[in-house]
Amino acid sequence: MARRQGKRRSLGAAGAAVALVWGCAAAGSVRPAEAAPGGFEMAAERAAAEFGVPKEVLLGVSHESSWWEGNHGRPSTKGGYGPMHLTDTTSGKTYPHRPGEGPVDTTGTDDPSEHTLRAAAAMIGVTPRTLRTDELQNLRGGAALLASYQRQITREISPDPGSWYGAVARYSQAADTATAARFADGVYTVIRDGGRRVREDGQTVSLPKRPDVRPSTSQLASLRLRTLPAAEVPECPAELNCRFVPAATSNYQVATRSAQGIDVDFIVIHDLEGSYDGGVSWFRNPSSGVSAHYVLKADGTEATQMVATKDIAFHAGNYWFNLHGVGIELEGYAAQGATWFTPAQYRATAALVRYLAGRFDVPLDRKHIIGHDNVLPPRPARAPDAHWDPGPYWDWEKFMALIGAGAGAGAQSDAGVARENTRIGQAVMIAPEFGANPQTVTVCDPECRTQKQPSNFLHVRTAPRADAPLVSDRALHPDGEASTDRIDDWGATAMWGQEFVVADVSGDWTALWFGGQKGWIHNPAGIHTRPAPDARIVRPASGADSVSVYTTAYPRAAEYPEGLTASAQTRFDMYAFPQGQAYVAAHTPVGADDFFPATPSRPETVVTGDQTYDVIQYSRRLATVNHAETRS
Repeated sequence: MARRQGKRRSLGAAGAAVALVWGCAAAGSVRPAEAAPGGFEMAAERAAAEFGVPKEVLLGVSHESSWWEGNHGRPSTKGGYGPMHLTDTTSGKTYPHRPGEGPVDTTGTDDPSEHTLRAAAAMIGVTPRTLRTDELQNLRGGAALLASYQRQITREISPDPGSWYGAVARYSQAADTATAARFADGVYTVIRDGGRRVREDGQTVSLPKRPDVRPSTSQLASLRLRTLPAAEVPECPAELNCRFVPAATSNYQVATRSAQGIDVDFIVIHDLEGSYDGGVSWFRNPSSGVSAHYVLKADGTEATQMVATKDIAFHAGNYWFNLHGVGIELEGYAAQGATWFTPAQYRATAALVRYLAGRFDVPLDRKHIIGHDNVLPPRPARAPDAHWDPGPYWDWEKFMALIGAGAGAGAQSDAGVARENTRIGQAVMIAPEFGANPQTVTVCDPECRTQKQPSNFLHVRTAPRADAPLVSDRALHPDGEASTDRIDDWGATAMWGQEFVVADVSGDWTALWFGGQKGWIHNPAGIHTRPAPDARIVRPASGADSVSVYTTAYPRAAEYPEGLTASAQTRFDMYAFPQGQAYVAAHTPVGADDFFPATPSRPETVVTGDQTYDVIQYSRRLATVNHAETRS
């Protein structure tokens, strides 16, 4: 999860005391200082009474939807607003994102499940904008929506919280019984056990225990949702001490990837930038908007699966990689390295990766077993925010050997051996011996310091000398300024296991085609690289001046069915792949595809295109290029 500085702040107290007289608080006009102690609870109680919803049910649904937070009026990754997570995907068209990439999923369809905010606004007579920005009116809208579902299911407004199970399940907007039940069961768990939480604005919200409440789970059948085969969770190798704790339902997408022919091509290693328990809690928090399939403890003693592998977790910041990936989060901090990355954690992670790679036929190489720091966001504007975990101190050499990768075992056996046969045009694998490769980086958090530790990367320079500037990555430095040695300025680093094509050789230095330019690594006698004779090298097709560089592989807009908004296949114009350059690609091109989850009124939809793409090792990050524009 390591990223550049910056974090979201949530909505202040929002003037609960003033806005208890409904409609008196204009959107965005209320200051946190105007809030009364317990104002959120008072507002929820008033909204519940107005629409006949038991207070326990309204607060339970809000807890499961948002942990009682308003999130400053910003949408979740599924387009949900406010403490009641009222959805309005098309309102976020200024955010061209897919789920897990940014503020809102702008699928932009007319499906009712994506527009509960507009339905609620009509019910209570306010504008949709008000429900997005005024969390107190948002509570009213959620209560009105719940009451409407209750009337549809039971034809009565009952004071018994247990009789609202069907309405609560319907509120989830889930398309299948398992997901709807998981949401409703979460609501009734907090009603039964009680809950207490301090909101980010300082208000304490409490829900007293109600162990006497008996939810009418039989109501679920009346929703007539589809029934999916139950996922056998946890999905773990026998040697792991593994449990299943579900992430918040708004933090991932329910899918049937294998059944729909969606391949898992990538296993993505992350670190949490925090503790194991904190990571599990964060993915259970519906306001976080993110999740991973697995979380592993630093000492290797525990693993928690949080999303079934059939489903799509939001972990990589790029929906297409999420669609084709399994995410594993490790307890630890990228800048602290070996302090957290223990031998036991390496072994546990390797056991899990071996298991997953075997199940999904994922090749054991560094184009498929990757870090979060090898994935670019889907649009250039997001590149400066790209995460760089697990970072420079994850020993890929050791890890790839543990999973039984041929390259990992081979590189370890001849690490540090001089190789005189580095030739222009050949593919090489970056293979510095981890323990003998100390690199200096600058860490700012916020005070800046330099540190020198064994590392998994080599600096890439503009010329074959130690004092030459580092190459520039124009997604990070649009003006072409040189990269720096800051640990989060990742554009001039080539990592262990990555493969590149040799562009030139000068004395102790080897030039690689790297990020659209010739980049030099210090490589005396080839000691930091090894030949990659089986690599598939791609070049621009004959007659083409250059190849467009992307980070996704979506179909063309005309290939999407009517009613489904096409995902943007955005070209990184600042990146070059001109005639004369060459890059290493995965052995098999991938087909263009996209996915839309089922809703109560729409089945799962996989959109495929007739184009294929090559996944190339472009720089520290992977990229995609249209296969028709290249030649091998």
